[in-house]
Amino acid sequence: MKKIKLDIVGLSYSQTQSGAYALVLGEVNGRRRLPIIIGSFEAQAIAIEIEKMTPSRPLTHDLFKNFAQAFDITIQEIIIYNLVDGIFYSKLLCSDGKKSIEIDARTSDAIAMAVRFDCPIYTYEFILSSAGIVIEGNDFVYLENMADAATEEKAVSSSATGYASLSNDELKSKLQEALSEEAYEKAAKIRDELNRRKAS
Repeated sequence: MKKIKLDIVGLSYSQTQSGAYALVLGEVNGRRRLPIIIGSFEAQAIAIEIEKMTPSRPLTHDLFKNFAQAFDITIQEIIIYNLVDGIFYSKLLCSDGKKSIEIDARTSDAIAMAVRFDCPIYTYEFILSSAGIVIEGNDFVYLENMADAATEEKAVSSSATGYASLSNDELKSKLQEALSEEAYEKAAKIRDELNRRKAS
């Protein structure tokens, strides 16, 4: 399966989940964006490394990096390899120079390690197709969801966000507004509601 390289293009406070953040990954040489909701601790760990800030004592991810380097272990790449019920699954591809091993990780932790080891982040086409948002010129278009989006949980969450009562045209208009404001996490919620309707 062909891997698609991603870059970190944004990290912002979540507009819909208290204490959470929206991490936005962008397709390299492409127009698709992949918003992922992460916790505040992981968001801080990613932001500190991106901004090249040095905490007074090592954070957990820094400790892991120091431990790995002490034993000549490097992380070669991160792969976001699956998406099930809105949860992204990732793994670290590690090597000690003699053998390579894959280690399962939460996506937020995997990204925090990727920025520390300066290694590439990859995903697969089916994940970008099902959870990504594509930008075409000045217009924003939601991607069709290839996965089964017609679950009761998503129906409940869409009702809770107030999108269930809006028409498709109103939702598409709100999607464009959210994307123009770079509110990717809000856009992902609207995209999920549109995909849920298409699947039902």
